[in-house]
Amino acid sequence: MRKLLSLCGLLAVLCTLALADNFSGKLLDSSCYDQNKSAKGCDATSSTSSFLLDVSGKVYRLDTGGNTKAADALKNRAERSANPNQPAAGAVNAKVSGTMEGADTLKVDAIEIQ
Repeated sequence: MRKLLSLCGLLAVLCTLALADNFSGKLLDSSCYDQNKSAKGCDATSSTSSFLLDVSGKVYRLDTGGNTKAADALKNRAERSANPNQPAAGAVNAKVSGTMEGADTLKVDAIEIQ
């Protein structure tokens, strides 16, 4: 019985991962975008707390967990930017792994700053 339950649990996790999609685009500051109604000048920074992902003109909101993961990734990027060979500012491209939640929200499993 224990093996059957373990197998069912493993199967559930694998099914969830199989449904995840990858989205690549530009991270934006959500509050700036909401005010300006445009992505222009709304690049995410290490002080941003609420994010959007612009994928070829379609804008997706990140869920609460995704906002936390994106903020952590950007803070790590800012710390690494002490390296003079790596630019610190400008557009932030990201690869997000997750699932759609509603029409315009991404439930983020993982995020990678590029």
